[in-house]
Amino acid sequence: LAAAEQEMEMVTDMFARINDLCYKKCLLQRYNDEELTKAESVCADRCVAKYFQVNREVSDKLAKYSQANQ
Repeated sequence: LAAAEQEMEMVTDMFARINDLCYKKCLLQRYNDEELTKAESVCADRCVAKYFQVNREVSDKLAKYSQANQ
């Protein structure tokens, strides 16, 4: 149960970080439309994809480093 709670906290934290980062980077602070513009949508999609790509690459490198030091 503790492991599941910890994993849920990690997922929640990751979602909050992605939300904050990509919101600041991609969304205009002037809300002229109720829908995302095409540019905002593309930016947000790329932002999230890059976040996950970097996260995966860092995890892979840490795993290799951990295995090398055992």
